[in-house]
Amino acid sequence: MNPARRCSALLRKLCVSSLGGPTERRPFSPGAVSGPAGTRNCHPGVGRGRVKGTYPQMKPSGASTTGAAAVSPMGGSSSSRLFGTLAQSLSSSPLAQPHMYPDENPDHDLDQDLAEIDPNQLLRECEEALQRRPARPHRDLVYPSGTAPCRHKHNPSIRVMQWNILAQALGEGKDGFIHCPLDALNWQERKYLILEEILTYRPDILCLQEVDHYYDTFQPIMAGLGYQGTFLAKPWSPCLDVEQNNGPDGCALFYRRSRFSIQTTAHLRLSAMMLPTNQVAIVQTLNCQVTGRSVCVAVTHLKARSGWERLRSAQGADLLQSLRSITSRGGSSSQTEAASGPVPLVVCGDFNAEPSEDVYRRFSSSPLGLNSAYKLLSSDGQTEPAYTTWKIRPSGESCSTLDYIWYTHDALSVECLLDIPTEEQIGPGRLPSYHYPSDHLSLLCDISFREEPHRLM
Repeated sequence: MNPARRCSALLRKLCVSSLGGPTERRPFSPGAVSGPAGTRNCHPGVGRGRVKGTYPQMKPSGASTTGAAAVSPMGGSSSSRLFGTLAQSLSSSPLAQPHMYPDENPDHDLDQDLAEIDPNQLLRECEEALQRRPARPHRDLVYPSGTAPCRHKHNPSIRVMQWNILAQALGEGKDGFIHCPLDALNWQERKYLILEEILTYRPDILCLQEVDHYYDTFQPIMAGLGYQGTFLAKPWSPCLDVEQNNGPDGCALFYRRSRFSIQTTAHLRLSAMMLPTNQVAIVQTLNCQVTGRSVCVAVTHLKARSGWERLRSAQGADLLQSLRSITSRGGSSSQTEAASGPVPLVVCGDFNAEPSEDVYRRFSSSPLGLNSAYKLLSSDGQTEPAYTTWKIRPSGESCSTLDYIWYTHDALSVECLLDIPTEEQIGPGRLPSYHYPSDHLSLLCDISFREEPHRLM
């Protein structure tokens, strides 16, 4: 069976609801989206036009929606069954969940054996599954002043995506998004919105937080798309407090196998004041098979909520200390590379901290020489976006910048970034919604290695 036909068969299985038939999607009138009734005007690829629809009337969470299908809590057993079938179709053996803090990458051998999925076909079928939802408003790739696309075949750019995708158990069970219809959070559809976003931009490195469907969804699908993945759960995930949860949430890191090979992996449980906390980080040193150069990638999710600023600062200090040790060139296999200094860093995460917080200052002033990529969207190159998350809870409206992509500015350069949607594009109900699957926006940038003096000789 060719990859396209296999992909189609798998997606048809995923489209079937727990009631035995296709999931109905009629949360708004046909006129809510420009174009023929019931169609989704969404064109794959960056830089191509999309038809923007008007926003459907947002209803308080839990309100009834005419024609909407019954929603199984958490995407519950039906979701697990469906994606269990997918995983078994892609691999001859089921995926086993590893220990909490393994020393090695638990998915290394499993991912190699999974069948190939055609990403274009999968993207088309995601769009077909979402045809009754409004298209995601188009986001432009912006080139900061003085930069241009890297055309050097020996040093192509590396696309990095950072995204808190919103744990399913938290979205439906704890977060209280009072202007988001419960139907919009249905995992049987929301998973397609997440996959559509990833497939549209096709990052080389993907860093995710609040992943509570790793083993039954993201690991088998991303492996079939050619990615190597690893996952680290929170020790005491709040998802476990929600009835019919899908297990703990945590951080996940994926890299494209055709572009990188793995050198080292570290799974960290972050400490504060010498005490272990509930937050974690994954740190991997990757070798770029095109340039032969190494890059260290980290993904983390720091403590949430106001009042915990000192804890976040301590967690950041602990992570920075670990990164300094990991990126030292002492273990380099190349004498030339060892002489060139520390391995350059890319650190992605939901820091749950505004730029005014101490943990942000720790990263921006670190001896590791880190800069925040999204500052480059501002006119002066020194100001973060106004928001990366915008939500309405019973406690009120929250519009904050909490998510970042940090990079070693002396060794890496940022060529372009995915722009932040406007308030109009986000809509009055804020995030999440029918066309934004998470309460956080995805961040994306293309980076490349700066030329080093010894490489120019």
